[in-house]
Amino acid sequence: MAEGKFATSISCMDGRIQIPINEWIKNNHSADFVDTITEPGVEKKISESIDLEKIKAKAEISIFKHNSDLIVISAHHDCAGNPVSKEDHISQVRKSMEIIESWKLPAKVLGVWVNDQWEIEQV
Repeated sequence: MAEGKFATSISCMDGRIQIPINEWIKNNHSADFVDTITEPGVEKKISESIDLEKIKAKAEISIFKHNSDLIVISAHHDCAGNPVSKEDHISQVRKSMEIIESWKLPAKVLGVWVNDQWEIEQV
């Protein structure tokens, strides 16, 4: 395994958001590498308990095999997989954070919104 600090991103599959999220995590949380778990409209899936075990299993690999100590759940502007308002996205991120925290993994859980300028706003 490569030397360095890992973090975990649970995000939409939309390629436009991967670089901004990864850079934000690396710059603000001193991560060298970001394990990325993607699903279309992932915050909706987690908040509605859809595919939850599959997503949790991937997060556990990142936490227990790469020693990640941070999970960032995100939502973004112009999401094709979950075309709802910003307010609904934020609500789903908050609910997702509660669910991820209930997994009792040894990692801090943060939520972020990727705005229409592809900038990160912490929820």
